[in-house]
Amino acid sequence: MDKLKPQDLLSLEEYHKHRGDFRTRVLAHKRHRQVAVGPNVTLYFEDRLTMQYQVQEMLRAERIFETEAIAEELAAYNPLIPDGSNLKATMMLEYPEVEERRVALEKLAGIEHAVYLEVAALGRVFAYADEDLPRSNDSKTSAVHFLRFELDDAMRAQLKSGGPLRVGVDHAQFAHEVAASAAVAKALAADLV
Repeated sequence: MDKLKPQDLLSLEEYHKHRGDFRTRVLAHKRHRQVAVGPNVTLYFEDRLTMQYQVQEMLRAERIFETEAIAEELAAYNPLIPDGSNLKATMMLEYPEVEERRVALEKLAGIEHAVYLEVAALGRVFAYADEDLPRSNDSKTSAVHFLRFELDDAMRAQLKSGGPLRVGVDHAQFAHEVAASAAVAKALAADLV
């Protein structure tokens, strides 16, 4: 999947004009790119369109228009675009209450290394987590993690041909596994070569 370049982005003025329609399109696209894995954990699978939206929103919110600053945003978000052999996701640990979240993040230290995908019955693929910078320590985890799942040739072929996809977490304090819907599996298969 091609990485974003400055010429792929709309100027702040153009984005302002088209934001409503673009946002509607992206939100519809994202519906089939998320998987809730038990309570409080959701994986949002990223691609070029979701990252373009994220970059456009950052440029808008921060009023960024300088070439160097746009390049910095692209450098930050392009690594979240799958490269054809992998799937990439943002994992959110979602706890609405502050104290509940604090306790959960302490209890779930290391959870980012316990997230996996399984295509058909080809075995679990555990995520590479937070390759840009550490988001956890020995005493607690972060509420947001960036994950990469490297799929071998057989897994990619199975997913592209409609094989089932399971998503799970195998952590001592949080063990859940779910079957991704056929719509999600199909959307993610489109990210693969």
